[in-house]
Amino acid sequence: MRIALLGGTGDIGQGLALRWAYDTNHEVVIGSRDPEKAREKANEYETELSSLGVDRSINGFANEMAADRADVVVLAVPPYHARDTVETVADRLDDVDVLVTPAVGMDRDEDGFHYEPPSAGSVTELVAGAVPEDVPVVGAFHNLSADRLADLELELEQDTLLVADDGDAKETVRMLAEGIEGLRALDAGGLANAAEVESVTPLLINIALNNEGMHDVGVTFE
Repeated sequence: MRIALLGGTGDIGQGLALRWAYDTNHEVVIGSRDPEKAREKANEYETELSSLGVDRSINGFANEMAADRADVVVLAVPPYHARDTVETVADRLDDVDVLVTPAVGMDRDEDGFHYEPPSAGSVTELVAGAVPEDVPVVGAFHNLSADRLADLELELEQDTLLVADDGDAKETVRMLAEGIEGLRALDAGGLANAAEVESVTPLLINIALNNEGMHDVGVTFE
C-alpha cells in the first residue's frame, strides 16, 4: 500500500513516516509544498532508518505528486493549512483513496492549551467538507505524542481513536495503525464524534507540561 504523508516534514508526519517504514512494508512517500524540502527530509528518514539496520527507500515530492496514485493520504499539516492542502490535491483523489486527518485546532494562553474547533465542529469535519464528495475521510492519530512516535527505540503502547462514516475506510486505517508496533486503534464512531476525540489532545499536552516525566504522555483504554 502506498501512504502519502502531506506535510510529512513536520513532527507528526515524521513520526508516522518512520514508524510505517520501520514496522511495515508499505511504501512511504513524503509530501510538502516545497518538493526540495520533502526530498531532504525523505533522505534524513532513510539515514535514520539505516542507522537502525533498516534499508528502506522513501521518496519526497510536492504534495500533489505525493498524493497522486496513493492509496492513503495523510494530512499531516497544521489545522489552518488543512483546507488549502485538500484543495491543492483534490484532483488527485478519488473514491478508492482514503484521506486521514490527525489535525487538532488549539489555542494557548497563560493557563495552557485549549481546544478551539473550527465552525464545522472539528477539523475532521472541516476536512470532510472540503474533499470531493466520494472521498472517504478518517480522523486518526490525534492524541499520539509525535516525539514518542519518532523515537524508534521507544515502545509506543498507546491507543489511537478512529472516527469515520465509511466503514471500509475506517478498517483500512485501523489496519495501517495496528501495523505500527504497540499501537492499538479503537473505533470511536462517526465523524460527528470527532470533536470529542480531538479535544483530548490539549488535555494531554497540559498534563505533559505540568507533570515531570510525562513529556510523551498518551492514552490507553481498558
